[in-house]
Amino acid sequence: MPGTLLLDSEGLSKLYLKDRAVLALVQAALEEGIRVATTAMTTLEADHERIHPARIRWALSRIDVHDVTKDVTDQAAALLRGHHLSGHTNTIDTVLAAVARSAPGPVTVLASDPEDISLLCGPAVKVIKV
Repeated sequence: MPGTLLLDSEGLSKLYLKDRAVLALVQAALEEGIRVATTAMTTLEADHERIHPARIRWALSRIDVHDVTKDVTDQAAALLRGHHLSGHTNTIDTVLAAVARSAPGPVTVLASDPEDISLLCGPAVKVIKV
């Protein structure tokens, strides 16, 4: 089983902006048959101001955008409660963590705040600072 590479909003923004390191990681993952994904909520959080909409559409066409279902939000709510975190500041990261925890492994998350994502994901998920 090849696994999953998840992008947080910073990773997705860097993909939009053609950051060489993120492009290389995503391309290598795709070539290895690793599922590259993010969440629908993360696409809203990623920086859109400097990026042409066609570039966003192209980048998103290369990766899976995970729907935020009731099941995912239930899992995310349980993570928020379990870690005594506020939904006002942690919702999108918690949804990403819920998806990461249920994605086919091994799972790696590219995250701008690896400490928070690591806490939410647990030890089974590898987190790389982007």
